[in-house]
Amino acid sequence: MAKKISSLEDLGGFVFSTNKDFELEREEVEETPAPSEQRLEAHLDKKNRGGKIATIIKGFEGNEDDLKALAKDLKTLCGVGGSAKDSEIIIQGNFRDKIMEYLQKKGYKVKRVGG
Repeated sequence: MAKKISSLEDLGGFVFSTNKDFELEREEVEETPAPSEQRLEAHLDKKNRGGKIATIIKGFEGNEDDLKALAKDLKTLCGVGGSAKDSEIIIQGNFRDKIMEYLQKKGYKVKRVGG
């Protein structure tokens, strides 16, 4: 049985137009600035987390792949879980000092925000 096509993405990027002057718009890949050009903020948060603390790194500029790679490095460093989305990295637990030290060694400018 053939797969049901539910969106244009299911066509695999195939584009057809009857307009002779049609030009396909390409998505621009966002370049990630060097770590020394980025200013990150290290927050502690326990709102909407059932009273558990999470370390949040905000202010990352760059593409989603680099954000996820940095998040993976931080999760491995701390030995805990977390997530990365919308230019934020969320690490489970209070690891703010350890993460700030690691990021500073990597060349990032990190500012402690909050208690």
